[in-house]
Amino acid sequence: MTGSQAARAMAGTVVSGALAGVLLLAATVPVAAQSRIQSDVDTTLVTVGGRITLTVRVAHPVDASVVWPDSVDLSPFEVLGARLEPTATEGGGAVSTAVFSIAAFELGELEIPSFQLSVLNANGESQQLATDRFGVEVTSVGSDETGDIRGIRGPMSIAVSVLWLALWALLFMLLGAAGFALYRRWRRRSRTVEHAVRGPPPRAPHEVALEALDALDASPMLARGEVKEYHVQASDILRRYVEAVFGVPALEMTTWEVIAGLEREDAPGEARAELRRFLDQCDLVKFAKVRPDADTARSTLALGRSIVEGTVAVRPVASDAAPSGPTHDEPAEAGA
Repeated sequence: MTGSQAARAMAGTVVSGALAGVLLLAATVPVAAQSRIQSDVDTTLVTVGGRITLTVRVAHPVDASVVWPDSVDLSPFEVLGARLEPTATEGGGAVSTAVFSIAAFELGELEIPSFQLSVLNANGESQQLATDRFGVEVTSVGSDETGDIRGIRGPMSIAVSVLWLALWALLFMLLGAAGFALYRRWRRRSRTVEHAVRGPPPRAPHEVALEALDALDASPMLARGEVKEYHVQASDILRRYVEAVFGVPALEMTTWEVIAGLEREDAPGEARAELRRFLDQCDLVKFAKVRPDADTARSTLALGRSIVEGTVAVRPVASDAAPSGPTHDEPAEAGA
């Protein structure tokens, strides 16, 4: 054997040993480590309020399961809805998919942040995975082809006869006089009834909210499996409380609009953060079909109770409009 033949034989031995080591290392890698994640968005350029679809796919072994987070915070983007698609088999493994519908309500170059999830193997091994970050440009609406905002058109002019205008003015004056006379008569009668019978004072908003939360906690809804209805009622209770205390029409708003309204009303920052977390958990059950266990549902209700108890000292906006006693801002009408 020549020297070159001996060198080639030695190199082949080294390569065979390295290949055997790689195969041995691959055989010892846990199954969960073979899982991989892929995330993508359908667009990176939207107008303010436009929807973006974020799709997250996790490829994992068939005997493993994906543990999705209970609440996904993609600020500055608002999660409008989420759904889990049925797990599919692919190439000897399985693929679990979640689709999120999100939107942004501020302009500029924003970033969809990453969030984490875990893959749990049948033998208890867990692997943490994270989605990708995406840059999105959010533009305004109502711009023309040159990018400039179109001006507002002026009002259309309508020819009006002076006599016709005078007749309408006289009609409005007569209606106003008749309305004022009816109002004076109604005030005299209502004052008589008001002094004769006074109803009980309105209850404090925190008392109403806490009583409703206690009734929901004592209800058999969780035992009957009515998890979604349970979270819908919990969300409505806190939204009514926000309306009564801060004057924000929360029942007609999305979660993002409620938090923005509380910021405009200078609500305490800690209360806003806790309310955001509470409403996000309820929204996942309402829209994303997440089904938490009974203990998790009761912990969400406990968070709502904590929000109410933490804002008891805030004066309800309704109390500013409701008089506490007889009013004296109108002249006496005894002789009217």
